[in-house]
Amino acid sequence: MTVRCRNLAKTYGTGAASVRALRGVDLEAFGGEILLLIGPSGSGKTTLISIVSGLLDQDEGECNVLGHDVRSLSELERARLRGASIGFVFQAFNLLPALTATENAAVPLLLRGESRKNATDVAARVLESVGLGQRLDALPAQLSGGQQQRVAIARAIVHRPRLIVCDEPTSNLDHATGHEMMRLLREIAAEDDRCVIVVTHDTRVVEFADRVAQMDDGKIVSVDVSPAGARP
Repeated sequence: MTVRCRNLAKTYGTGAASVRALRGVDLEAFGGEILLLIGPSGSGKTTLISIVSGLLDQDEGECNVLGHDVRSLSELERARLRGASIGFVFQAFNLLPALTATENAAVPLLLRGESRKNATDVAARVLESVGLGQRLDALPAQLSGGQQQRVAIARAIVHRPRLIVCDEPTSNLDHATGHEMMRLLREIAAEDDRCVIVVTHDTRVVEFADRVAQMDDGKIVSVDVSPAGARP
């Protein structure tokens, strides 16, 4: 099991202005699967993945990620866990405009202390694996939205993380390109038994998931096996 959370609670603010973002959430996620978190804005999806990623502390409950009680880790230990074992794909791509596709994809390795040559060599191979072998030297402004998202995915997997967290990865993409991204994430989940958690409002991508967790008002109200998860 990659992620195991029990009775997570989180409140923002105090007194009359407080907002209960999570209300006793239980969550499990496994290697080799894509788990979708679906729900309306304000249902707690982003708060939940922020706790799983070690970016935010819960008020109550437990969250175990890759064998670590995340809340018990120091900030440095959390940073090391993210740097070694967690990849992130963001809605807005968050590419650095002055860097090439290869340089953007290499950033996690450079932050980990890898040499520039080794980092860019590995990044180039990963970009080739996601279909961007002909665009290694392109700047983000020279790439389509789908190509930019492929660079973002390459950056998320370049350090071979066991957990990949995606926040609305298809929201800035058209239907066809969004499906291409989900097919790519489907392949990534199967490779090396990786766990992929995807926060989305896009119900069109449900077919690519193994399980779908529906969130509402700070709770997970249902977890269902999707068509992908039902496959033999």
